[in-house]
Amino acid sequence: MSHSTRIIIAPSPGGPDALRVETRDLAPAGRGKVLIDVAAAGVNRPDVFERMGLYPPPQGAPEGLGLEVSGHVRETGAGVTHVKPGDPVVALTAGGGYADIARADAGCVLPAPAGVDLVHAAGLPETVFTVWSNVFDRARLQPGERFLGHGGASGIGTTAIQMAKAHGAHVIATAGTPEKCDLCRQLGADLALNYRSDDWAQAVKAAGGADVILDMVGGDYAARNVSVLNMDGRLVMIAFLKGAQAELDLMRVMLKRLTLTGSTLRNRPAAEKAAIAQGVHAQVWPWIAAGKLRPVIDSVFTLEDAAKAHARMDAMAHAGKILLTP
Repeated sequence: MSHSTRIIIAPSPGGPDALRVETRDLAPAGRGKVLIDVAAAGVNRPDVFERMGLYPPPQGAPEGLGLEVSGHVRETGAGVTHVKPGDPVVALTAGGGYADIARADAGCVLPAPAGVDLVHAAGLPETVFTVWSNVFDRARLQPGERFLGHGGASGIGTTAIQMAKAHGAHVIATAGTPEKCDLCRQLGADLALNYRSDDWAQAVKAAGGADVILDMVGGDYAARNVSVLNMDGRLVMIAFLKGAQAELDLMRVMLKRLTLTGSTLRNRPAAEKAAIAQGVHAQVWPWIAAGKLRPVIDSVFTLEDAAKAHARMDAMAHAGKILLTP
């Protein structure tokens, strides 16, 4: 039996007003898939790029925008045993999260963490999966090391601060206003730097440098990141708000034995994302249960107001996650 749902699409690339609400019939869950009655969907920077025509969805992705949801399981396909209809869950989706009903690979569906409002839990999957995969899997952050997170008041940034602190790292964050720096400190940052008024690179060096950096800025930040990394430091890049081109002093990379890496999440094979989900469930969910990590919510809009949600993200005035509720 098919299911009727609203979805949000961008028929033509453009600004927030390019978004449209349309109705679709969804096929049954299918083998290895889960249909979810959406309580809320997270709004993420990749959604903005997709709206602008700069981030095409991978082949086979569900139609529509939206990469993370929370809600209750509506239907499970063959082979799905770890969740059942009615269960509260969160899920990473390959698309189609801005909807009444979303489809997800079963391996990317996790039980909703205890102690978090189900609507607010929609702000967890994309950020937690991204931080775990990059800061912990790829960059191997260790307790006692110095972690620098740029964009500290963003959805990714607020999550990275809390996860690094829960892991026992010394945390430094950059953000763009005094209020956002205050938020970073409230979340556990030992040092918060205003990148508009502070020379953050000099301040990081004075504080002892960084062992691991999570960067979503790119551009001229790349050289400054390399300059502040300690011996055997790791720089992991997940976005390029200031551009994907950079000039680096490779001698510094060699002499300090640095590792430069990066990744995307959406187009990775389902098995890889399922492995990330298992790491998150085993390591991060206990931090949530212990009160060491919470989703930071900036604002909540209705599905019909998706354009307003995107306009808020475009303005870069938000602190924490922006959510949509059906």
